Amino acid sequence: MILKMKNIILALLLFCNVKGIAQWYDPEKVNKKAGEVYGNAYEKAEEGKYEESISLLGEALKLEPKFVDVYLSRAGIYANLKNYQSSVSDFETAILMDSVYSKTYLLPYSISLAGTGNFSKALTAVTEFLNISNLNKQSIQAGSYRKKVYEFALDYASKHPYGNYTFEPKNMGDSINSVNLEYFPSLTIDGHTLIFNKRINSDEDFYESILVDGVWSKAKPVEGKVNTNLNEGAQTISQDGQWLIFTGCNYPEGMGSCDLYISYRLKNGKWTESENMGSIINSEFWDSSPSLSPDKKDLYFSSSRPGGYGGRDIWVSHRSANGKWTKPRNLGAEVNTDADETCPFIHADNQTLYFNSNGHMGYGMADLFLAKKINDSTWSKPENLGYPINTIDDEGSLIVAADGKTSYYASERSDSRGGLDLYSFELRPDVRALKTLWVKGKVFDKKTKQGLPSSIELTDISSRNVISRLQTDEEGNYLVTLPAGKDYAFNVNRKGYLFYSDNFSLADNPTDSSFTADIPLQPIEPGASIVLKNIFFDVNKFQLKPESMPEIDKVVSLMNDNPKLVIQISGHTDNVGKETDNLALSLNRAKSVTAYLLSKGIDAKRIISKGFGATKPVASNDTETGRSLNRRTELSITSN
Repeated sequence: MILKMKNIILALLLFCNVKGIAQWYDPEKVNKKAGEVYGNAYEKAEEGKYEESISLLGEALKLEPKFVDVYLSRAGIYANLKNYQSSVSDFETAILMDSVYSKTYLLPYSISLAGTGNFSKALTAVTEFLNISNLNKQSIQAGSYRKKVYEFALDYASKHPYGNYTFEPKNMGDSINSVNLEYFPSLTIDGHTLIFNKRINSDEDFYESILVDGVWSKAKPVEGKVNTNLNEGAQTISQDGQWLIFTGCNYPEGMGSCDLYISYRLKNGKWTESENMGSIINSEFWDSSPSLSPDKKDLYFSSSRPGGYGGRDIWVSHRSANGKWTKPRNLGAEVNTDADETCPFIHADNQTLYFNSNGHMGYGMADLFLAKKINDSTWSKPENLGYPINTIDDEGSLIVAADGKTSYYASERSDSRGGLDLYSFELRPDVRALKTLWVKGKVFDKKTKQGLPSSIELTDISSRNVISRLQTDEEGNYLVTLPAGKDYAFNVNRKGYLFYSDNFSLADNPTDSSFTADIPLQPIEPGASIVLKNIFFDVNKFQLKPESMPEIDKVVSLMNDNPKLVIQISGHTDNVGKETDNLALSLNRAKSVTAYLLSKGIDAKRIISKGFGATKPVASNDTETGRSLNRRTELSITSN
């Protein structure tokens, strides 16, 4: 019975036989009554009634205090329950009692040590285990694997000193969590709307909670038709809160075991009936774990379809200008392995991808990683998020708020209301995404005030690379994310209208506030004018800085799209310095813009250059803010 007990309780751990070593403990000579209680404990453990088994093992110890197998078996049960500290304590008691008899348990002992984060002691234990003679092949393989894991953990810790960082997951409370299972959180960019999965009995539905004055409202099922009597699985809400893409498994119209579906939020806040995303996105295989980029242009998901690197891989599909999704593309061998990569989450910075994997080197099972987007087809080498975010157990999905540090995940911890609960915690600084702000508003006709569907472009001023292109909705509403650390040119375009120009300076001292910008577009007609806010000159110079070219190229496109258009380029300065110098400087700056336009083939007859110095201020020259507004380049339409 004792042998059976060891085999069943410690089945997930690995043992071997050691012959020819003396020991004092003899399992056949234990107190008979204690042995019977031990047998009852075995039966409870076999039925999965671990708490009852633990109680019976305690009774056996009262009858036989030096019952080594009880300590070893209870240590195994505690390990199964992920109570690693208690497991370690029992293993160590058994080893102290009889180190010879307990020596074959050094491998599971090392695993429990690693479960507590003591990787140094775990490495010592597994090394001693591997030095045992006559180990079978399976034991050697298992021990060698664990040794490699512990060495990785120690190396990682040496390269990533935690400093003052403390991992302190906080239960999100009774408004979110319950005795049921809560998991797969998803968050809008403003951090005010939380969507998550709740399983009641065997039914999965979506629930929603709103953050009001720093407090989450009582979660309730999302309104509308998206929840059904089928199971609605892993989901992602768009950063603007208008789309919900999720996993539906075994739906009647499904193409594979699990497909991706989409639902839209109506004006009344309710969600539409879901739509299968079609054969371009879905396959006859497993497609799940969606994550939508902040501009709604890229859909990341995990799939077991052929063409990958093995198991489940992460794929991405791009949304074209016509709204159609492209054929999914595998993220490549840098991210994917021959094992499983799942639960991708693309951060609001549109550069940082978090995901889990059991193929990259980690702590023993599926770990959480991050990779950075280098360009549209290349990713950095994935980085393990490290202990204690990752442990020796499976880690699930992770999302990170726009601030780059506040994270949310599902876990079953000591203060869980029941099974999986949702928790929040702060990421270590070295594995954070970029803090991301955003600008949102509405594009409308300046005269009629009617909303205008328009295209929006965000450009990194320094590199001149386009960061994102997106379309407003049919009413002109938009949301654009702004990762901190860069300066951006912001342009809005619509055929028949003068484009809009603005910029956001977030390189040096990013604000803690996001922006609202309702944008009036002016029809192309005489008198319409704009300030070209992304044309730059050095102080008292009139040579165009390279960062100005994307903006002037917008003017080139405007002129080419409207071949009869005649414009005036006007230069303006503040009132610092001599009036004559300011007039000359402003004129030369206007001429520099004109010269660039001429170099692009625009007829000189279509451009007028003028300099006004400080004669037409738009703000007070008494402050630097006002003076900076007065230093400007304007475009106005004289005829069309």
